[in-house]
Amino acid sequence: MVVVLGLDPGSRVTGYGIVAETSGCLSLVEAGTIRPPAKRDLPYRLGKIYSGLAEIISRHAPQESALENVFVYKNVQSALKLGQARGAALAACTVAGLPVAEYEPTKVKKSIVGVGNAPKDQVAFMVARLLGVANPDWAEDASDALAVAICHLNQRRLNHLAGL
Repeated sequence: MVVVLGLDPGSRVTGYGIVAETSGCLSLVEAGTIRPPAKRDLPYRLGKIYSGLAEIISRHAPQESALENVFVYKNVQSALKLGQARGAALAACTVAGLPVAEYEPTKVKKSIVGVGNAPKDQVAFMVARLLGVANPDWAEDASDALAVAICHLNQRRLNHLAGL
């Protein structure tokens, strides 16, 4: 069995999803969001992201982690904040000794849906189907994080089959 922590980092909302795979069968361990107070300054929010992820990692002991790569933003300030949130997430994973894989959003979507430009609701639908969850109540950010975790597990299987 392998347990993977998938992350969709953001400075206001960081989604996380933990997925276990046993003999090719996926199961949901936990999904949720870390929502630091929006009124607080960025350093405080980054600290909350780090400490929240450290607690989740400690509780579930995943063996690997995966994050979505930053894609281009029109707003430079938003891109910088997203990069800093990714840094807090990367630091939490690295300090815990987790290997970190990074995936482009189009690769995640293609891995889950089969199309790299699939809409978020289609990705969320397929994530729920793949995990056998009939009526998911998780946030969109958690769904995105679960998609990253599943993408990573798919990539692990492909690498293993290819002898990489």
